[in-house]
Formats: sequence, C-alpha cells, structure tokens
Amino acid sequence: MDLGVMDLFYRVRGEGEPIILLHGLFGSLDNLGALVRGLEAEYKVIVVDMRNHGRSPHVDEMSYNLMAEDVLRVLDRENVGSAYVFGHSMGGKAAMQLALMAPERVSKLIVGDIAPVKYGPNHGRILEGMTAVAAEAPDSRKAAQEILSAYEHEPAVLSFLLTNWRKQENGDWGWRINLEAIKSQYPNIAAGMKEGSFTGPTLFIRGGNSDYITADYRDQILSLFPKAEVRTIEGTGHWFHAEKTDLTLRIIKRFIEV
Repeated sequence: MDLGVMDLFYRVRGEGEPIILLHGLFGSLDNLGALVRGLEAEYKVIVVDMRNHGRSPHVDEMSYNLMAEDVLRVLDRENVGSAYVFGHSMGGKAAMQLALMAPERVSKLIVGDIAPVKYGPNHGRILEGMTAVAAEAPDSRKAAQEILSAYEHEPAVLSFLLTNWRKQENGDWGWRINLEAIKSQYPNIAAGMKEGSFTGPTLFIRGGNSDYITADYRDQILSLFPKAEVRTIEGTGHWFHAEKTDLTLRIIKRFIEV
C-alpha cells in the first residue's frame, strides 16, 4: 500500500477567498459543519476528512509531514495558491506543519486549542475502549456506547466518538476511523514541531477551561510563529468551536479581515 501523499475526501462550499478547515483526532469534516455554514456566504470554504478519518483513505502511516502534504494536494486540486487555514487539535498541528513547510501557501493561520509541543498519552483509555468495542462488534451505536462508557464517562466525548461507529458497506458494524493505524502512529500524532518558522499572521484560539495551550508553551509557540497572538474563549473547553460557534466565527472573521 502506498503510504505517501493521498487524495483526501473533501467538500467545497461558497465562493470568495479560500479558507480550508481541518478537524481533530477522531473527527471528520461533519464536525465542522457549523463553521462551514457561518463562513460559506463570504468565503470559498474547503473542508476535508484527514487521512484515516471520515471518508478519506485508510493507510498505515500518519505524520504531520504527510498530513500537510495531503492538504497541499487538496489546494492544488482546487487551484488555490494560498488560503486561510484553520485547524483544530490534530488538525491544528497539521495546519502548523503546513505553514512551516509551505508558508507561501498560507495567507493566515488559525490554530484551535493545540500548541506545537509534544503531548503525553492523553487518549490511552479512549483507544482501549474503542478497541474493546471493535472486538465485540455490537450491531448498534447504543450497544457500542454501553461498552465504551466503561472507558470514557463524559457524555459529550462519548457522543463525539460514537459518530464513528456505523454500519459499513459490507453490512457489518465498525469504526469509520482507522483505529489500528491511529494506535500504532499515536507517537507521531502526539509529536510537536521543532523546525521552521512561519512569519505570517497567526492566531491561536484556546478554550478557557482547556489545558492544551498554557503559558509554559509561549516560547515554543513564538519561536516557530513569531507573529502569533492568542485569544481565549472563556467558558469553553477543547471543543470551543462547538460550544460557542458564533463567537468563534466572529473571532475568525475579524482576524482574517484585519
């Protein structure tokens, strides 16, 4: 199997200056639907399924270099020279890597609640639970929830994860994500960025109740993104864009339009 750059599944909505949206780990382009609807009246919005997620192909290898190259291929297919780039969580790291690798392709960079640092094994229990669900292969989302709830207790997180448990083309139930690749490649997903510099306008948006971006990461952020600024959306966690969509859209648009 070719582990190189691939053609991602993506959708395009609206017309105008292009903005590309990249979702996080265990997500899909569907999770960013509210942002798409809020932007498509003014922009050409390109929203993608990252490799091993959603409707995009499954492969064995995941790294931010490869994910950034995947996104560049989407821009090339859409004849987009440069675009505004928004990425959340894992998608934020892919967006940062894209800006560091090909700064001329990124007009402005917007990073959602993630820093360019190495994180710990934050998803160990979730991956254990998803593996347990796969092993039992229940034929409903409700039955899958009963298994997964022993590993993850937060209802919103459970609901988010279970959007990936669905009937496959062969009629069997299974995870839409490539669970085995995500487990084997997790060190790459947790990895940080150490090389390069993007001197274009950069905005980090963090949830006020989230600990993914802290003051300890300031120097590493500025070493790679010297024009970075940080906005906090109080009263939200890691999924700030779902919790306060209208405010997130106002912040994004204001940053783009300045």
